[in-house]
Amino acid sequence: MRIVAPEADPAPAIGAALGIASPRSDVHAPMPRFSFALLALLMAVLANAGCSPVGALNALAEPDASRLVTGIAYGSDPRQRLDVYVPTKRTGPYPVVLFFFGGSWNSGARADYRFVGEALASRGVLTVIADYRLFPQVRYPEFLEDSAQAAAWTGAHVQSYGGDRGRIYVMGHSAGAYNAAMLALDPRWLAKAGASTTMFAGFIGLAGPYDFLPIENLEVRPVFFYPDSPPDSQPILYANPGSPRSFLAAPRSDDLVDPERSTHQLARKLASKGVAVTYRSYPGVGHVTLIGAMSRPLRWLAPVLDDIDEFIWADGKP
Repeated sequence: MRIVAPEADPAPAIGAALGIASPRSDVHAPMPRFSFALLALLMAVLANAGCSPVGALNALAEPDASRLVTGIAYGSDPRQRLDVYVPTKRTGPYPVVLFFFGGSWNSGARADYRFVGEALASRGVLTVIADYRLFPQVRYPEFLEDSAQAAAWTGAHVQSYGGDRGRIYVMGHSAGAYNAAMLALDPRWLAKAGASTTMFAGFIGLAGPYDFLPIENLEVRPVFFYPDSPPDSQPILYANPGSPRSFLAAPRSDDLVDPERSTHQLARKLASKGVAVTYRSYPGVGHVTLIGAMSRPLRWLAPVLDDIDEFIWADGKP
C-alpha cells in the first residue's frame, strides 16, 4: 500500500473564498497571500457576474477538453440522468470514469461537477457523471440501485462514445464515494442491474464514509433509518480479494468524515486482502476542497487530479 502525505494546508481560506465552510478551520495554516488575493479577486468578479461558487469553478474549467453529451436517461425518473464528457485532445479508446457526487444523499446535481468531467477529459479519460435520486424522495438502498443502473448503462454504452469497456473506473466524493464503494465491493447492487463488479478496472474514493455506524450526522440519520440502520450498509464489510485495485484519498483533517476510521481503515483492509491500494492523505485541503482541487484554479492546493491520472494510466494500457 503506497502512502503519500503532501504538506501545507490553505483549505479554510479557499473555502471562505468559495463561500464554503471548511471543517476544523482553527487547525489549518494560511494559504499564500498572493495566491489567495488573486483567487479572491477572481471569485468576486465571477460572483458579481452571477456565478455561484461551484459555477465559478465550472466557468474556469477547460472549455475545449471534451465534447459534452448531456441528459442521457438511464432510468425513467427525472433524476436518473447522466452526462458524458468525451475527450477531444486524445484519440480513443479512452479509459472511463463513472463519477458520483456527494451531498449527504440529500443534495447535489451532476451539472455542478462539470469541472470534474472537464478535468478528467483533459487527461484523456472519458467521464460519465450521473445524478441519482436523493432523500426525501428515496432512502437507502434506492440511491445505490440508481447508481448500479448508471453503471450498467456505462458498461453497455460507453464503447459507442469511444470508451474502453475493459478500463471502467468507478469514482465518487463523500456520499458519492460511498455509492462507488458499494458498487465496487458489494456484488448485490450490480447483480440487480444485470452487471457485475468485474466490470470495474478500479475504484477511486475521495473522503468517503465507509464505516459510520452508529450515525452521528443528523442529516444522514433518516437516510439510513436511524436508529435501525441496516448493519450490512457499510462498505468496510465487503473488502475482499476480488475487489478492484483502489485509489483512496482523504484530507488529513476532516470533521465530516473521519479519515482514519473510513479511508485509512478501508485501505488497510483491502491491502490485507491482497488488493493493490494507493492511499493519499492531503493536509492541504478540507472535505469540500478535496474535490475542488480537481478544478483548474485550485489544483495548486493538492495534486488530486495528477494522482488520479497516474493511478488510471498505471494500468499499463496505452
